[in-house]
Amino acid sequence: MSATTTNDAGLRRVVLLVALLNLFYFGIEFAVALAIGSVSLFADSVDFLEDTSVNLLILVGLGWPAARRRKLGMALAAIILVPAVATLWTAAQKLAVPVAPAALPLTLTGVGALVVNFVCAAMLVRYRHHGGSLSLAAFLSARNDVLANAAIIAAGLVTVYWLSPWPDLAVGLGIAAINAGAAWEVLQAARKERDVPVP
Repeated sequence: MSATTTNDAGLRRVVLLVALLNLFYFGIEFAVALAIGSVSLFADSVDFLEDTSVNLLILVGLGWPAARRRKLGMALAAIILVPAVATLWTAAQKLAVPVAPAALPLTLTGVGALVVNFVCAAMLVRYRHHGGSLSLAAFLSARNDVLANAAIIAAGLVTVYWLSPWPDLAVGLGIAAINAGAAWEVLQAARKERDVPVP
């Protein structure tokens, strides 16, 4: 068995496990976000659902020729933007009724999300350059989510001492910006695959 075949099989197993972990925690975070009215948790929960979709698409697209993988990479870049748009919509609603979310559930849910995303990023790091824009999309999503979760935890701690909706709103908008940046990186990686010959 060649190294490439081994890497493909390993990457398939990893992205499937990452997809299942993301789907599991989406349900938890989305429920908490609705219960406490948190923009940052809502943004991150949608991001978990987006990561589930990204990893399942990667699982399907790994065996495709380079030209088709490039097109899928461009589609994934658009998918990564979905949480950013959803967050902007949620933030606009929150501005109309600016109520601070409950600090303790916000912080604890952020900690849980951080653990899940750190595990996912650790599993994906060795494959981030193996599948072109596809594996890069998976790794960037997990890596950026770790940063976003750290910010959510910080927002929760700040809210303990300053009962305000602004830390949560600021982090939610920051997550949207991070997703936009990741989408751009994936799009650039997909464009570079144009010159890769189709097997």
